[in-house]
Amino acid sequence: MSSLTEKDRPIVQLLLNTGTCPRCILRFCCVGSQTLYRRPYKDLMKDIKEFLKNNQEEEVAVCFDVVDPPCKRIRLEHTEEGPDDVNHNGALQQIPSVNDENTAMEHSAVKVCNVCLGILQEFCEADFVKKVCQKVNSADYQFTSFVFSVSLPPQLSVRECAAWLLVNQEIGKLGLSLAKDDIVQLKEAYKWIIHPQLSEELSVPADGKSLFEVSVVFAHPETDEECHFLASACPDCFKPAKNKQSVFTRMAVIKALEKIKEEDFLKHFPCPPSSPKNLCVALEIQCNNGAVFVAGRYNKYSRNLPQTPWIIDGERKLESSVEELISEHLMVEFKADSFNFSSSGREDVDVRTLGNGRPFAIELVNPRRIHFTAEEMKGLQQTINNSSDKIQVRDLQLVTRSAIGRMKEGEEEKTKTYSALIWTDEAIQKEDIAFLDDIKELKLEQKTPLRVLHRRPLAVRCRIIHTMKSEYIDEHHFRLHLKTQAGTYIKEFVHGDFGRTKPNIGSLLKRRADILELDVESVDVDWPPTLDN
Repeated sequence: MSSLTEKDRPIVQLLLNTGTCPRCILRFCCVGSQTLYRRPYKDLMKDIKEFLKNNQEEEVAVCFDVVDPPCKRIRLEHTEEGPDDVNHNGALQQIPSVNDENTAMEHSAVKVCNVCLGILQEFCEADFVKKVCQKVNSADYQFTSFVFSVSLPPQLSVRECAAWLLVNQEIGKLGLSLAKDDIVQLKEAYKWIIHPQLSEELSVPADGKSLFEVSVVFAHPETDEECHFLASACPDCFKPAKNKQSVFTRMAVIKALEKIKEEDFLKHFPCPPSSPKNLCVALEIQCNNGAVFVAGRYNKYSRNLPQTPWIIDGERKLESSVEELISEHLMVEFKADSFNFSSSGREDVDVRTLGNGRPFAIELVNPRRIHFTAEEMKGLQQTINNSSDKIQVRDLQLVTRSAIGRMKEGEEEKTKTYSALIWTDEAIQKEDIAFLDDIKELKLEQKTPLRVLHRRPLAVRCRIIHTMKSEYIDEHHFRLHLKTQAGTYIKEFVHGDFGRTKPNIGSLLKRRADILELDVESVDVDWPPTLDN
């Protein structure tokens, strides 16, 4: 039965008399009927008054029965005789009981609720819902469902605690007690009311798993300092954090309320909580779409193009990068706030990536547009390819976050194929390099190269050259095709890096060798899926 009963009468009388709104009264009576909370505010107030008029010793329905989740009820327990009322020196104030109709009516003209500070009053009305929906529609997002989140002022937890102590003090006289966990949470009640209205106005369902979030941040400047006494009572609960503007976060306040002794709380905070003059304010109404992930493979044809922006000591060295040439078009089409680029390995600024290209993925943060057909993705790929002769992309497609993990899986075990143009100081003949073709599974020990030591930890890494095939050019030049373990430093394998890579081409040929050009010919990662472009 989603209704108030005779056992609820003391709570209803007490809270209504001290300035609490009808919906918060339902919360403290543990009413779990969502439909009841959605009733118009005036009707709820009328029902509460009607309930108080009724003196029968039987269950009285506030409204028609509805099919809803089972309601939470007050625990009936044999408790010790309740404590004497505490005076103004510390806490529970004497509240006149509502014994007749006139007294109830006199005190029930609730303005701003002393518990929810107006959250379950003004901000449940159609005008506010329309304001939220106007913000959503003007932001121009694509979405098929939404999840609604709300951030409440931390002092609401303090006020709710005060009201709970007050209620328990009153009903304790009757041998009853109210468990704090049985009170319907303010956020839960608010969402019960607001979800159907938002859903109707936006014409999409509310879905807890939706990637599109509509959030409202409430504040109540008038009562901001009501949490501060907790900092001296429970200092361990309030520690500064870099990303928090205030130490008085909701979680910190809740933690402190769990630790503080009842008598200490009552010394610092009035019970019942005082009635505020002003409503809460909606500081922010924000929208956010979950990230969209785009994957593909890129070819890099320039020997003067870094994979990511090349910035040293705050100064940009080259005008563009692979990352930017691809992402700038995606950012425009997806209307995203920002992006994060990742790939299966990386090549140096002077290294080309040929063959089928290198797998990459881009996370587009908070995109306004999220729906693209295969044809539209193909058109976007063509736009990227037409914009520059330095790169080309293929197999451009939408993927899931989890699928990106396959790009990184077993990266050290994957193989890569290279082509290196090598110079030797002493003249060579074809037969001088032919033996390289017969070397299989050559094990290397590579100490972190000097050129990357500023950004990589010093270590000795074991790597394998699976196969090599030489191609003689002239007395001082030959091309070497290598299939290697991913993560092998090819340049250092050629010139030796002052003996930091052993063995190396120089030591194998017994002469000085250096690398003039390097190309990545294949990255053997079977991802993303090949498309019919």
